[in-house]
Amino acid sequence: MHNQLKEKDIFDRMRAGEPIRKDDPGYNQFQQAVASTIRLSVALNASTDVDQVRERLSEITGMAIDGSTTVFPPFYTNFGRFITLGKNVFINHACSFLDMGGITIEDNVMIGPRVNLTSETHPLDPNARETVIPKPIVIRRNAWIGAAATILPGVTIGENAIVAAGAVVSRDVPANAVVAGIPAKVIKTNL
Repeated sequence: MHNQLKEKDIFDRMRAGEPIRKDDPGYNQFQQAVASTIRLSVALNASTDVDQVRERLSEITGMAIDGSTTVFPPFYTNFGRFITLGKNVFINHACSFLDMGGITIEDNVMIGPRVNLTSETHPLDPNARETVIPKPIVIRRNAWIGAAATILPGVTIGENAIVAAGAVVSRDVPANAVVAGIPAKVIKTNL
C-alpha cells in the first residue's frame, strides 16, 4: 500500500516560512483570504467602541481576542490570519501589521501609535521580487514599542524590552534592553 503524504496548502507553507510566488497553485486561496480581510478591516475601522473592534479583529484573525486587549482604530493588516495577540495587550491608533510571516504579541505588550510590524520581505533579485518571503515577528511579554517604530521581518523583541519612538529594528532585541535609532541599537540594559 502506497502512503501518500498530504500536500501542504499555501497557508501551511507560509507558516513554515516557504517563499510564496504569484504563480503558486494556492495563490487564489490566499487572494480570497486577503479580500475577506479587506472587507472585515473596513468594518473594524468603522467600529464605534473597543468591544466592536475586538469582535471584528477576532473575525480577521480567526481566534478570539481576549477582553483585556484593546486596539484603537484605525488598524491595518494585509492578511490577519497570522496575528496572535496575548492578554492585556494595548495597540494604539494607526498601526499596520503585515502578518504573512506571522506576528505574535505576548501578554502585557504596549504598542504606540503608527507602529509598523512587517513580517514579510522580498528577494533582492529583481526577477524574483514578486515572491514573498515570510519571516515571523515575536514581541515578548511586557515589551513596549514606541510611536512610529518599525519592526522588520524575522525580529524578536525580548521580554520587558523598550523600542524607542521612531526606531527601525532590523535585529533581535535582548530582554530588558532599550533600543533607539535607525538602525536600532541598544542604548540601555537591565531596566
